[in-house]
Amino acid sequence: MKQNNSVNEFILLGLTQDPTKQQMVFIIIFIFYVGTAVGNLLIIVTIKCSQTLGSPMYFFLFYLSLADSCFSTSIAPRLFVDALATKKVISYNECMTQVFALHLFGAMEIFVLVLMAVDRYVAICKPLRYPTIMSQQVCNVLIILSWIGSFIHSTTQIILVLRLPFCGPNLIDHYCCDLQPLLKLACMDTYVINLLFVSNSGALCTSGFVILMTSYTVILHSLRKHNAEARRKALSTCTSHIIVVILFFGPCIFIYTRPPTTLPIDKMVAVFYTIGTPFLNPLIYTLRNAEVKNAIKKLWHTKITEESKR
Repeated sequence: MKQNNSVNEFILLGLTQDPTKQQMVFIIIFIFYVGTAVGNLLIIVTIKCSQTLGSPMYFFLFYLSLADSCFSTSIAPRLFVDALATKKVISYNECMTQVFALHLFGAMEIFVLVLMAVDRYVAICKPLRYPTIMSQQVCNVLIILSWIGSFIHSTTQIILVLRLPFCGPNLIDHYCCDLQPLLKLACMDTYVINLLFVSNSGALCTSGFVILMTSYTVILHSLRKHNAEARRKALSTCTSHIIVVILFFGPCIFIYTRPPTTLPIDKMVAVFYTIGTPFLNPLIYTLRNAEVKNAIKKLWHTKITEESKR
């Protein structure tokens, strides 16, 4: 709680202290963030405007792209500013807001990935009941529950962080405000709070990963009963999902299931899942998905045709 703190701001060490490397960081992060924003916006607009992408899979992909965009935005703009700043200062309130946003949209991404796996399981293993089980009403309820679950997770995290008293050093050896770096600065024994952090974030990441990998194992096992064409299409979709799951959950589990210690590699791992994965997701879902590529081409063709008639 802020009234118990003597610290009103934190100083971020960032990814590097070298001025030349800071400029390189700015350029690289800028390229990745613009690519993330454009790629996810393209998916969002395409799904929203396309008549052919109305299935539950693309409904959930819409929200995955939305969560990706917001997740990356909670980190990248601050990185831009700090990459060009001599002193990387972040206020207490801004730091707490960043923690909340990071975990809100990160949790939403986990829940949506789980829903996409459930959708593929029902579509492949129970095709006759698919329209009934994954109706639009059911999908809407599942997304609402995902937002509620994400909000509860993030609120729990921020309540725990707000209970930490900060009375000494305010130097964060990271490029953003997150749980582990803040625990190191707290003027109290953080053993119990760290257990609560791990049981919240760590359990969410690990259980989500186990559920996803189990569901895809069942799906891949059931594909033996399908014909070659159906197997090829299902494998293409599932492979894309599995790649996204591994890229996101691997670093996430590494960061949030450990004791409150920091390793030299932590920053690069965090960059990968906060900046890299949101950038790769649109590429994975468009380059490996013929329906999305065709819908994008059709959308642009229609747009160009309409402009030429004016």
